[in-house]
This record gives sequence, structure tokens and C-alpha cells, in this order.
Amino acid sequence: MAAFQGFPDFAKKTPLPNLFFSSILPLIDDLVELKVTLHVFWLLVWKKGPYRFATAKELGADLDLMSGLALEEKDPAKELSRGLGRAVARGTLLRLDLEKNGTGDELYFINTPADQRVIDQVRKGQIDLGAMPKAQPLAEAASAKRTIFELYERNIGLLTPLIAEELKEAETEYPAEFIEEAFREAVRLNKRSWRYIQRILENWQEQGRFSGKYQGRSQKVRADEQPREYKGGYIVKRRG
Repeated sequence: MAAFQGFPDFAKKTPLPNLFFSSILPLIDDLVELKVTLHVFWLLVWKKGPYRFATAKELGADLDLMSGLALEEKDPAKELSRGLGRAVARGTLLRLDLEKNGTGDELYFINTPADQRVIDQVRKGQIDLGAMPKAQPLAEAASAKRTIFELYERNIGLLTPLIAEELKEAETEYPAEFIEEAFREAVRLNKRSWRYIQRILENWQEQGRFSGKYQGRSQKVRADEQPREYKGGYIVKRRG
């Protein structure tokens, strides 16, 4: 594990209420709950607009958060749901379920009197959050648009010279947004291997996804296209 190099002198800071340290932190005995709670606090500090909340879909697409929850071969989606549930049960976060046009989402607020009033007004029909554009994080706090090297070190491990050369080549060959999406997919599946991520990108390229001609995989799969696993750096075909 690489040692953290320290906080820069002018690094941005995320404020937390003093009550968090005196009334909440001493009682939290679950690492996932702590990670999810702190991440929601961090995310909402950087939101704009009068109503600050995070959706379950937004949290589930956050590469930093999901990577940190995919430890010990656990399903990060299930861990996220569990962590949010514990934070709501403890009273640190508030949950509001919304449904609009047949689709639903879970909204999470910090448990403050102001946000308690917002949720009450939404339930009474006085505020329509579903019709509002979702507030987005400030660019400085957003997790998107990282370099491929940052993605690798955050989600896989230390760079080697050989891997670094492969990453440089991939960065010139594939669009940045698809590289991050491939890392996210690997984290979701608990497949933390550059070989696995590389294969995802190769498959998407073969399917025309980067050129806008993606039409999904054909239902007919040849024998040499059977799903593969990566073990010890080698490609291993799964038996049907």
C-alpha cells in the first residue's frame, strides 16, 4: 500500500458539525456506515442551490465511494444500501423516496431542521423536487475527469513502469469518459485488474461504442467470444 504523501497547505476543507464528533462518531461501529456518512457530508457541502441532497443513483455512480466499499470481495451496491440504511436508522441522514413518471429514486439529506422542513413540504406538495434540476458538485470537488494513472492507483494499486506504458497507450486510444466508466464497471464487479479493464475497453471498441454505432452485443456468440476471466494476468475462458 502506498503511503499518503500529506495534505497540501492550501487543500480545501469540508466542515463537519461538532456534534458529529461528540454524539455520532463515538457510536458508529461499522466502517461502511462511517464511509457513506462522511462521503454524503463531503458531497453536499459542495452542492449549489437551496435544497441539497444526494440521490441513491448519484452515490452508486461515484467511483471513489464505490471503490472504497468494494473491499474484501463484497458487493459495493449492497454495501452502499446497508451503509445508507444504518445512517438513516441512526438519524444522521434523512431519506425521502420520490417517484415521478413511473421512475423512483431515493434522496438523502443531512438531518437538520431546515432539511426536515423541506421533506415535510415535499410530502405536502408544497415543493416539487422532482421537477427541479439536480444540484451538481462544484468542479473542484467533482470526482470526474481524473487521469488514467489516478484511476489505477486509487482502484488497483502501485504503478509499475510496464503498466504505466500500457496506461499511456490506452489513454491515447480510448475516450477518457469510457476509461473511467470501465474502471467503475470493474469496481462494481470486484474485478480490480488492469487486464480486466483493458478487455472491457477492447470489447466496447469492437462493438462500436466509441464511434456512436453501438447496438449491443449480438445474441449469437462464437466459441472464441465466450466470457473470459483474468487470473494472474492470464486470460482464462469460462466453460459453458
